[in-house]
Amino acid sequence: FRQSWLDAGRTCFWTSGSHGNTYWGFIFMKTIMEDIILKNFDKPDEIRKFDKGRFEIVKVANMTIGRATYAPGWKWSIDVSPLVDTEFCEVEHLGMVIAGSATVAFKDGEIYTLEKGDIFYVSPQPHDSWVVGDQEYVSLHFLGAEKYAD
Repeated sequence: FRQSWLDAGRTCFWTSGSHGNTYWGFIFMKTIMEDIILKNFDKPDEIRKFDKGRFEIVKVANMTIGRATYAPGWKWSIDVSPLVDTEFCEVEHLGMVIAGSATVAFKDGEIYTLEKGDIFYVSPQPHDSWVVGDQEYVSLHFLGAEKYAD
């Protein structure tokens, strides 16, 4: 840890001095900060396992980041739904596909395909998902990871 004086932590004040002079100044709040936090999915903080897949979680400061790994044949409504007692996923997602391909299918019938390199946002509207093809699907999740498959 290093100790740091942060401008964001200061409080401005005015005060009267002797002989009618007015003084202006700051009260600084001392904070302790870490220079760096290193985490790795090889040693996740938590692993949520289900048939044909897993969701690994790493917590960094006030963020929760997830890595989804699904085998060919994985489908949310079959492999995760029984664990969370909802028919479809209702978690909001912001992520990036690292490998493979998967779909996002909304209840209204719209189906989208996520492929390697895609950055995606999926609303919390109920949706299903499944792996496309015979390659393992891997994605990182920057939003919604704390709630996924929990």
